[in-house]
Amino acid sequence: MDPHLLRTFVTVARLSSFSGAARELGYTQSAVSQHIAALEGDLRTELLTRRPVHPTPAGVRLLEHAGPLLLRLDAARADVLRLAAAPPARVTLAASPLAVGPRLLAALPATGVTLRVLPPAEVPAAVATGDCDLGLVDGPAAPSDPLRLPDVAPLSVTGVAEEELAVLLPAAHPFAGRASLRLDDLADARWIDAPGVGLPLTAARASVRYEGTDLHALCALATAGHGLALLPRTVAAAAAGSGAGAAVPLSAPRLVHRTELLAPGTPTGAAAALAARLTAGSPV
Repeated sequence: MDPHLLRTFVTVARLSSFSGAARELGYTQSAVSQHIAALEGDLRTELLTRRPVHPTPAGVRLLEHAGPLLLRLDAARADVLRLAAAPPARVTLAASPLAVGPRLLAALPATGVTLRVLPPAEVPAAVATGDCDLGLVDGPAAPSDPLRLPDVAPLSVTGVAEEELAVLLPAAHPFAGRASLRLDDLADARWIDAPGVGLPLTAARASVRYEGTDLHALCALATAGHGLALLPRTVAAAAAGSGAGAAVPLSAPRLVHRTELLAPGTPTGAAAALAARLTAGSPV
């Protein structure tokens, strides 16, 4: 299967437009139509309806495969080019919002670093495809267990930090005075669904979906009563410090907030120096 044809198909499906895909990819509309026709001929099935432009059931199934395949190809290209290139003088670091904490701030040099804050799900791909030199990603895990990260490329993963978790809730919440909470205590609670910031524990129904990456906005929503948020204990305590909310430690299940450093193989140059500072003294 020709990856150029596959990339054209993904673009047309995402934009629901042959002309839009042509503009984005720099092709003529006729060339885009030829790409789709060639791919459909190769697979011997229709992948897109034309009016309106929409994936067929076969197209939907192909899209499930196409994203990981194209990402893996981009990662392979970036990995090979990286070996042939000189170490970059400037480091681009991707970090999920909750990974931007005291350890990172203390490790950042005065110059030579670009910090790019991304949703946690986007950090591994940013490192794998060469958009960023290093990545810091976070999530919930059992103590000393690694995070469950997507298999986008053979990245090196180093545990950087682990911290207790706490539930951030309004000061007037009935559980605000508890010494600790179990998730089972909150089976009927309303959570804030914040995939770009918060930890992905939203099994209970969500009252609000927040699609930004601003941690302060998430905390403000929680303390204002729009839903609960599960956060690192220090973050939750800081948000509750004004008196508007309460940070109650999570006692069960036994989980921690874990931060990991991602790198494409062995970092070199300025990236290696920053990686060493980020992992210095790390017990995990």
